[in-house]
Amino acid sequence: MKFTCTRENLVYTLDLVSSLASKHVNLPILTNVLVKATDSGVEVSATNLEIAVKTHLRAKVEEQGSFTIPAKTLSDYVRLLTNEQVDVQLKENELVITCGNSSTKIKGSSAEEYPLIPDVEEQHAYTLDVNTFKDILSKTAVAVSKNEIRPELSGVYFHFLSDRYDGLVLAATDSYRLAEARMSIAQGGDRDVVCIVPARVVYEMIRLLQLGKSHEGEENVRVWVSENQIAIRYDNFEMTSRLIDGKYPDYTQIIPKDFKTKSLFPLDVMTNKIKAASLFTTTGVNAVSFDLNVSQNTIGVSSSSTQAGEHSSEIEATLQGEENSILLNHRYVLDGLAHMESDEVEFMVNSAEAPCMFTPKNNKDYLYIVMPIRQ
Repeated sequence: MKFTCTRENLVYTLDLVSSLASKHVNLPILTNVLVKATDSGVEVSATNLEIAVKTHLRAKVEEQGSFTIPAKTLSDYVRLLTNEQVDVQLKENELVITCGNSSTKIKGSSAEEYPLIPDVEEQHAYTLDVNTFKDILSKTAVAVSKNEIRPELSGVYFHFLSDRYDGLVLAATDSYRLAEARMSIAQGGDRDVVCIVPARVVYEMIRLLQLGKSHEGEENVRVWVSENQIAIRYDNFEMTSRLIDGKYPDYTQIIPKDFKTKSLFPLDVMTNKIKAASLFTTTGVNAVSFDLNVSQNTIGVSSSSTQAGEHSSEIEATLQGEENSILLNHRYVLDGLAHMESDEVEFMVNSAEAPCMFTPKNNKDYLYIVMPIRQ
């Protein structure tokens, strides 16, 4: 195996795959990346047996071959190179890397020992705007359950072209809050396709798409869903992953249809007030009270703790409906507000016992529901 590439392209390719190369008790070779040089170019891939990423490295191939090399050592070393052209050659059981007046040998393992990475099952295919897709992944992943007791809740629910919405709907809940985000589909016609994608896969998708976009990637990403696998293809990489086996609960039942009190508040002011109140909450409970004063057009934000003291403040807002108050976990509220992407946020409440809802002003494509803390 022998090829030449630029340092910049090699760094980018290794950034895409290296995070998957992790320690595995039974398969130490998974700390390596697989490098394959063929007629069509150089392919670099990595897998942790749940997720796999294959990327195409732009390179001039002189000799074909394949080899696996420790991902961290290779990545750390390549970053330290100063010249632009990098020559890579396999000699016996070592990868010889020459760049300018420096040369190094890195020991690796035979490619035959590396697990087989399955090809993408190109079943249900969709084309999506990459920025919007990345955005709704982030907006929903925040509400995924960290608890593995109910495996289906430890992932993000995907629903393509449902009766309820003619596009892609993502949702996640940990039973204390719920996030739902929607986007249109540029291409793809298979209706009513549903799957649950593990949270760590969603975060890996976000990371890869962010890297690809900053590398001047194209505007659209391709997504495939099969019976037990999801795949994305973007820029010069493709990623495949297993899906969570199970049925997602019908979360739409807890989305209120009407509200007794509706308010509109400035996002930056409210965020600041909640952070101040959070300093005076009991650890673990994180309770902050929201008092919606319709007659005065204000929202009171208050908290108290036997250890820290107490705090209260008010913000001016636009309100309509009944006087209301609700006690909420400030962490959950701040997580949702961080993804609103609007100067003003709608806050809708029914009672101290019922779930409340936050949405960006004049944007029905994202909603965030928080269950109250019952006193």
